[in-house]
Amino acid sequence: MARTALVLGVFVAIGPLTIDMYLPALPTIATELQTTEAAVQLTLTGTLVGLALGQLVIGPLSDAFGRRLPLLAGTALHVVASLLIMLAPDIVTLGVLRVLQGVGTAAGAVVALAVVRDLYSGRAAATMLSRLFLVMGAAPVLAPTIGGEVLRVTSWRGVFALLALYGVALVVLGSIALRETLPPERRRSSRPLATVRTYGGLLRDRAYVGLVVVAGLTMAGLFSYVAGSSFVYQGEFGLDEQQFGLLFGAGAFWLIAATQLNPVLLRRWSPATLLLAGTVGGALAGASGLALAATSTGGLLGVVLPLWAVLFAVGLALPNAPALALTRHGEAAGAAAAVLGAVQFGVGALVSPLVGVLGNDALAMGAVILVALLLALVVLVTVVRPWRLADPDAPVAPGEREAVPATAH
Repeated sequence: MARTALVLGVFVAIGPLTIDMYLPALPTIATELQTTEAAVQLTLTGTLVGLALGQLVIGPLSDAFGRRLPLLAGTALHVVASLLIMLAPDIVTLGVLRVLQGVGTAAGAVVALAVVRDLYSGRAAATMLSRLFLVMGAAPVLAPTIGGEVLRVTSWRGVFALLALYGVALVVLGSIALRETLPPERRRSSRPLATVRTYGGLLRDRAYVGLVVVAGLTMAGLFSYVAGSSFVYQGEFGLDEQQFGLLFGAGAFWLIAATQLNPVLLRRWSPATLLLAGTVGGALAGASGLALAATSTGGLLGVVLPLWAVLFAVGLALPNAPALALTRHGEAAGAAAAVLGAVQFGVGALVSPLVGVLGNDALAMGAVILVALLLALVVLVTVVRPWRLADPDAPVAPGEREAVPATAH
């Protein structure tokens, strides 16, 4: 399991690296390209849009052609987009290329989840996803710090040169170290109509849809922090690029700590129970952070400490919501992972600009985080009803759980 987690983790990590590594440079990009802070934040939104759309395409392709080919092709696209971004002359070109970069990045996210479902289910899947978060969790910790250090010796364009080199290394690693986990006899039709039927079957599963929405809203809270933190820490509190990278990394420690505590907690509690606990805890921490920001209480610590509590709670929710959702549809793992990823990054793309629109300060960031996590809690309680979910590790009688019917080539 450790080797699989490591290989998949470095592919999944390309997403957080692509999203986070250029964050310290956002104010600089706005100045150099003579545009607004909100416009620069839209380049982050463009990446998330690309990630969402790319997964909807790549997921079914991985069900039809196996996992390795779509993964390597998508990563190669990421490399090309990263190289083109180095030549971007204006904010519009940068935004368009960031969408293309997001499409390529989507391969790592969706195929890794599908591989996990090929190999594991239930508590084992939740444990494996927690291990993945250990590997990929280092990316948000290191990315802004790496980006800040790169900016010491080069411009923001050098950040994308480094991303291109990382993508090349992944293509080589995947060609050598990643075995195919979807044998030909389990593959599905690549015909568009078959793909539409697969997605239709997934969307008829109420609990699956609810879990996907909860995962998306939880991720939206996280992306609100990602989108707003550089402006809050640097603009409102006067930190420089390197100090921001260190503080951002310190926050990511709590996210990683929760994901690594998750396998221990799974020995006693179910994934559904831990998902509920994480969502409730995140909403409470978000409410306290908003109250402190609204009353200007505590200065920088009054912003940082509630955010760390939010990140810890999100770290409990993130592995369990996808594990519960994917366990329900192992026969269409690529498509199921695609919907999950598309909603996560799609909701993130919609929500992230709100921080900039509302003012790019601690109050705006806290408000968006709280609303996202409160909505996640409402959907979890009213739609998913986690207390009604069957234990994913219990034997399932034939016909007991709805499945998406397979379609042969």
